[in-house]
Amino acid sequence: MKEDELKSQGVTDVLIYCVNDGAVMSAWAKDQGIEGSILTFLGDPKSELTRALGRVLDAPGVMEVLGNPRCERFSMLIEDAVVTSINVA
Repeated sequence: MKEDELKSQGVTDVLIYCVNDGAVMSAWAKDQGIEGSILTFLGDPKSELTRALGRVLDAPGVMEVLGNPRCERFSMLIEDAVVTSINVA
């Protein structure tokens, strides 16, 4: 993990969320051993944040395989409560 490198650049938190429920995200966080790190895993079970950010992935191929809309892969840099950068994969 590059936590020390991120901290040296002023990063205090890394939030990771998926269109999943809190139980799934908690289990994933435990599996990844993030306790005590700057990482926090969050769930967006109703895609509310995903929709608000305009990042819904609902292409027919995705829907056919996964059954429901998901979230595009992206990163967002937020500095002092202002979004300064969004990168979409």
